Amino acid sequence: MATTRSVVITEFGPPQVMTLASRDLPAPGAGEVCLRQTAIGFNFIDIYQRRGIYPLARPTGLGFEAAGVVEAVGPEVADVEPGDRVAYMNAGVGAYADRRNVPAEKLVRVPAGISDEAAASLLFKGMTAQYLLRKTHAVQPGDLLLVHSAAGGVGQILTRWATALGATVIGTTSSPGKREAARAAGCAAVIDLTDPDWPKAFLEATGGAKARVVYDAVGKDTLVKSLDCAAPFGLVVSYGAASGPAPAIDPEWLNKKGCLFLTRPSVFPHNADPATFRANAADLFDAIRRGHVAVEIGARFPLEKVADAHEAAEARAVTGAIVLLP
Repeated sequence: MATTRSVVITEFGPPQVMTLASRDLPAPGAGEVCLRQTAIGFNFIDIYQRRGIYPLARPTGLGFEAAGVVEAVGPEVADVEPGDRVAYMNAGVGAYADRRNVPAEKLVRVPAGISDEAAASLLFKGMTAQYLLRKTHAVQPGDLLLVHSAAGGVGQILTRWATALGATVIGTTSSPGKREAARAAGCAAVIDLTDPDWPKAFLEATGGAKARVVYDAVGKDTLVKSLDCAAPFGLVVSYGAASGPAPAIDPEWLNKKGCLFLTRPSVFPHNADPATFRANAADLFDAIRRGHVAVEIGARFPLEKVADAHEAAEARAVTGAIVLLP
């Protein structure tokens, strides 16, 4: 029987509520594999769940994505075998661990040329960008997009990929120090989100043009003003809540601000079917091969320093992706 170290929380709160515990890991059951994890991805949803903004039944683990090597397979597993390099992003919470039993249908093989760290940090974020660019709105050449948090993990991927598809991206950042990272990702201009008049700055940067799509991962602090940046019949996509839950929006506002569309999608429903998940992952891996998507790993933390990783993310002190190393 293998053993595993995994992060557990029994109460919601600050990073210090996370503890690292060791336990026996049973042999993989029917349809499962035992995965020795080599890199674990961090996402802001982990913070929301730790705080209780998105409450979970406790005790609970945290984390949704990781990459590693298959150590053993259970009965009725035919599509992966020991030694395969794989990754996942939707096997339920609990990715903050060094070993884990995972349903084989939740795995995708990691292609040669893509590192475990890149897979762990790109899959959840890249698949988020994939559905935002392909399904929520099929981005076309000439589209003008506003991307909040353009220097963040999803923001950089979204910006690079959208730019490769021919769109023009105006980005926002929470600090001047992140402006260059957003520009390097492809932003035509970068707006300081701490400026109360940032919508005015956005319109100045575009010569008065408004966005076909606004991608808003900030939530509480930005969503109402994001409506003012969308063109008539434009789309505002609220897909995250870095500053807290987004406020309620009166549907009449959408009418008065230009017959706008507002949506609140998420990555998991877009990848609930295993075949769809693997097809979307293939699209992402193709974008990586083409150079349309790349990852900048801004910080690496050992698993036992997971609280430090969360503190750095909450302080917005890291540009790019955070990776936990078992």
